[in-house]
Amino acid sequence: MYINCHSYYSLNYGSFSETTLLELAQENHVTTLALTDINNTSACLNFIRCAKDFNIKPIVGIDFRQGTAQQYVGLAKNNSGFQELNAFLSHHLSQGIDIPPEAPMFKNALVIYPFEKVLRLEKTSFKEHEFIGVSVAELRKLPFSKYCGLKDKLVIQQTVSFRNKRDFNTHRLLRAIGLNTLLSKLPQDEQGTETDVMLPYEQLLESYKEFPHLIENTKKLMAQCHIEFSFGNDRRSQNQQYYYHSKEEDYERLKKLCEAGLPKRYPHPTAQVKERMLRELKIIYELEFVSYFLINHDIVSYAASKDYPHVGRGSGANSIVAYIIGITDVDPIELDLYFERFINPYRTSPPDFDIDFSWKERDDVTTYIFRRFPNVALLATYNTFKYRAAVRELGKVFGLPKEEIDKLCSGHYSLDTLDQLSQLVLKYASWIQGFPNYISVHSSGILILDKPIHYYSATTLPPKGFPTVQFDMIIAEDVGIFKFDILGQRGLAKIKDAIAIIRQNQPNAPLMDIRNVAYFKADKKINALLQQGQAVGAYYVESPAMRGLLKKLQTQDYLGLVAASSIIRPGVSSSGMKNEYILRQRMPERRKQANPILWKIMPETYGIMVYQEDVLKVAHHFAGLDLGEADVLRRGMSGKFRSREEFAAVEEKFIANCKAKDYPESLIKEVWEQIKSFAGYAFAKGHSASYAVESYQSLYLKCYFPLEFMVAVLNNGGGFYDAELYIQEAKKWGATIHAPCINLSDHPNVIYGKEIYLGFGYLKSLEKLVIQRLLSERQLHGPYRSFDDFIDRVPISLEQLSLLVRINAFRFTGIPKKELLWHAIFKTKANKEKSPQASLFVAKHRAFTIPTLESNPIEEAYDQIELLGFPLCTYFDMVAQDLQGGIMANELYKHKNKEVLVYGAMVHTRYNTTSKGDRMRFTTMLDREGNFFDCVHFPLAMAKSPIHGKGVYACYGTVTEEFGFYSLTVSWTKKLPLQNDPRYQQAV
Repeated sequence: MYINCHSYYSLNYGSFSETTLLELAQENHVTTLALTDINNTSACLNFIRCAKDFNIKPIVGIDFRQGTAQQYVGLAKNNSGFQELNAFLSHHLSQGIDIPPEAPMFKNALVIYPFEKVLRLEKTSFKEHEFIGVSVAELRKLPFSKYCGLKDKLVIQQTVSFRNKRDFNTHRLLRAIGLNTLLSKLPQDEQGTETDVMLPYEQLLESYKEFPHLIENTKKLMAQCHIEFSFGNDRRSQNQQYYYHSKEEDYERLKKLCEAGLPKRYPHPTAQVKERMLRELKIIYELEFVSYFLINHDIVSYAASKDYPHVGRGSGANSIVAYIIGITDVDPIELDLYFERFINPYRTSPPDFDIDFSWKERDDVTTYIFRRFPNVALLATYNTFKYRAAVRELGKVFGLPKEEIDKLCSGHYSLDTLDQLSQLVLKYASWIQGFPNYISVHSSGILILDKPIHYYSATTLPPKGFPTVQFDMIIAEDVGIFKFDILGQRGLAKIKDAIAIIRQNQPNAPLMDIRNVAYFKADKKINALLQQGQAVGAYYVESPAMRGLLKKLQTQDYLGLVAASSIIRPGVSSSGMKNEYILRQRMPERRKQANPILWKIMPETYGIMVYQEDVLKVAHHFAGLDLGEADVLRRGMSGKFRSREEFAAVEEKFIANCKAKDYPESLIKEVWEQIKSFAGYAFAKGHSASYAVESYQSLYLKCYFPLEFMVAVLNNGGGFYDAELYIQEAKKWGATIHAPCINLSDHPNVIYGKEIYLGFGYLKSLEKLVIQRLLSERQLHGPYRSFDDFIDRVPISLEQLSLLVRINAFRFTGIPKKELLWHAIFKTKANKEKSPQASLFVAKHRAFTIPTLESNPIEEAYDQIELLGFPLCTYFDMVAQDLQGGIMANELYKHKNKEVLVYGAMVHTRYNTTSKGDRMRFTTMLDREGNFFDCVHFPLAMAKSPIHGKGVYACYGTVTEEFGFYSLTVSWTKKLPLQNDPRYQQAV
């Protein structure tokens, strides 16, 4: 009898979840219930899924409102009606159009106008599908209304938004947050009514006993509504079923693609390759995943036609069919990839392809997908209230001063000392924590469906400009909607740009096909870079942690890099298996300590779980779970379903099976703890292998074309480190770095031979319009011949011109920049910007005699720090004192367990937490020769001598060694003063 109920997906309005609504209905003996969130359908599918568990018939619809003013409620009579309602709402949301006061003519949806709205509209005619909803509070007005006689049009509309006073208060706070206003100034018409609560079913009937026709009409109305979706084990894929017109036609196409691609991937295919391909094709056909492969092939084929590089990763890299037809570049035979991790007869969801494109090209690929397929939308995600954010928002709503809000957010307070308002903030923050705040766009998910998108959800049009559904990935998978992951990354852009720069800078250089990864894997020089940790700029292998791990593992081949890519993940590390793997890698004798059963299951990783596949293998072969149960375990590791009963049941069975096999309790516990440690962090082996392929492509370019590669890295925003490190790395490989030059620089960085000219884009205060003008003018009419020539040709203010002078962009003139600054002042007529209109006649410039003005490199460095953010020299060149004593990074190994002094320029620093919960620090430094060394600052040392930003530090501590990797456990650090800027020194 409740046809207008809200969950907290009525954003900044509702006060509880859709499952709580069902619990509330069950408590009040309600057996049929309609969920009608305000201009939102986020919760509808999950509401339908969960309703069966409560023995409640679900009805879904939409509460159409303009602001908080209810226009009408739409209820779906069936799935087609739900589609109608979604399409209507989506049109208004995406176009920013007001919800009209009267509903359109829905064919499969019912419309209920609120009684008060009908009174205001003085609506006199009602279509067959339209009704008037009367709340309990409005019953007293009904007998005196002209609508009392419309007995067949009156229904019960007791809105449900709250359970109690606390919910209503929460609602008012959410409204104030949404409107960004003080609670005391929240308008009455922006709030719900405190009486919008669910009454027990019997009490509701009692309230309407004098109007029995309302009860009967409502029952008839609700009886017309039936909504059906399949979930869980009963679901079928809702993705586009056929690429062409039938399953058979699709299968023939996939077979032909495999036949055409096989000779390219395997010039001399073995019987194993052919058998694997045919077996995969059979399973793909039987499980009806053919169209999924063809759609992904279509997407990467479009990218190839536009010369867009891509990386196909995820568990899809376990498939030889995906490798043969070009979706991935990982050979599953070479890596012995476990196909059943990707597709198995128990798996109801399609295989998982994550396809990476360049960050510059991803949007074009997305546009193509929307253009190519009929039913496409982006997947949503929910941004929920985090506790601190809730405290901050509620603090504002209650009008607390900023200092008090900051204190509450920091957690540094005693409850006893807080006033009533502050305690209220904390109390309600704990209640709204986890509530959805607003709908956002999933980072990569695209839906390509068989039915129209609005069959499942309304859509919005966020800033990305593509229709986006209102539900998230978990709800989508529940109903059989599986996303295509289209991602953007900078690593591919670096590779593509580097190739273009090489062809321009070294047109005759022998450049290998970047897809010839097999050649790169075998190249000793490239593998030496890996082993030595010299991978700065290379995708995924340049971080301090990865550099250290590669050295510890002595990684010098592709398979080793694949393992390292997964071992570095927190799952393996937190279980203690990372260190054990390193030991077994470096000390073959230690491998004998592996459990024989686990060794047999995972010989390649010495009996240690490293990849997601290993968990499946252990669950299946060690614990005797079938592949379906093992797949539940895998999904649980991703964090998606760890709260579900199915995961708990599998855990229970895993342990019971192991006990039945008479495994020692200690072994069962050890293995299960390893599995649990993978939660949310495990990589599929194919995923790691895909990363490794891209790393090798980057390493090839770094090895043979380091300068061009560094320019590409810089032009794509760098990577793990700041731009200045990549500049120093380029210098280390033989480059000469120049500040921006009026005649030789561009907006990005450019290279001529070994000369790298920084781009104008680094000048943070230089306006884009000025850059555009000077580059366009230079392109049209040639290089600037003199400072006067530049002023004549480019309209520019004194402020902007001064930036170019101070960075020494006019050094080709041979005039010192201090002198040029005076010329700039005189010749731009005291800070008056020139008209953008070109002069018809160029006036002759007056000559000014400027006295000789002294300058030195330190002034230059300080100007560069101010304008670029870093100096082109090293910080060592700027230190104010001679560096006495100390050793270099490459000498650490000579001083193991000894105390030494090392001077280092700080590159990167990060915090960690000790087992006791104290903060500690890891810092990466460059020594005077440009080599890395790493410092570990335990809490005591960190407190005694903290790190304060970029600069040179004297680092004193004990040299420690772990698996051949040397670092410094710091006792103290001291930041060395830099030379003062002589321009600001006081005269003696």
